[in-house]
Amino acid sequence: MGRLDDRVAVVTGAGRGIGRATALRFAEEGATVVVNDIDPDPAADVVEEIKKNGGRAVVAAADITEFAGAKGVIESAVSAFGRLDILVNNAGITRDKTFHNMTPEIWDAGIKINLYTAYNMTHAAMPFLREVAKKEIAERGEPAYHRKITFTSSVVGITGNPGQANYTAAKGAIISLTKTLARELGAFRINVNAVAPGFVETRLTAAKKEGTDLGIPDALRNMALMTIALGRPGRPEDIANAHLFLCSSEADYISGVVIPVTGAQLGS
Repeated sequence: MGRLDDRVAVVTGAGRGIGRATALRFAEEGATVVVNDIDPDPAADVVEEIKKNGGRAVVAAADITEFAGAKGVIESAVSAFGRLDILVNNAGITRDKTFHNMTPEIWDAGIKINLYTAYNMTHAAMPFLREVAKKEIAERGEPAYHRKITFTSSVVGITGNPGQANYTAAKGAIISLTKTLARELGAFRINVNAVAPGFVETRLTAAKKEGTDLGIPDALRNMALMTIALGRPGRPEDIANAHLFLCSSEADYISGVVIPVTGAQLGS
């Protein structure tokens, strides 16, 4: 028996990295997974892997920085599977510059991809989470079960980080959004929590290559790795496991919390 049997989950930014690991992990535990990514090819690869392992999944490729795209993802999930139980707001990206070099375009890109996506998806999900629970309360006195929303924030949303003003501002806002929504939605048995990763090996933290916005310089990578007490960087699966716990029934009395997953990284 899986920990997410009979649950329908939407995972954003699920074509690569933490989102991919989360989609795969949820499917292992019995969830039907809607794999969202702006790039259809990696999303399709994740769905193919889930199906190969006996799970159920569909691709929902869309630009969720726009509300219409987010609404389409949610509506396609409910159309395909009849309901929505879990939303994992994971989509994100880095666009690093020191603040005095950060143009409005770079600022906006960081805010839109890391924060607007979370607003758009969560707002679009309300008719299928809050309103469904409200109807259950009217009919039976309480919601049928706990529904879950999680966010991928970052430990730098708590501590700050030089060269990442847009990223840290967005990730910090997600922490505040988590706490507010937990209080607004608690009466409907909708648990809202966030995971705050430290240094995790993904394409966003890989060694920076010439001509790309992704990655970070080797010197900064090495400095970060030296601060991790457990002696290794995080893996996407480490973060996926935290999302899994928060979205399982084991966490039904946990809401409004931010769980740092950092390997006891200094300053986290």
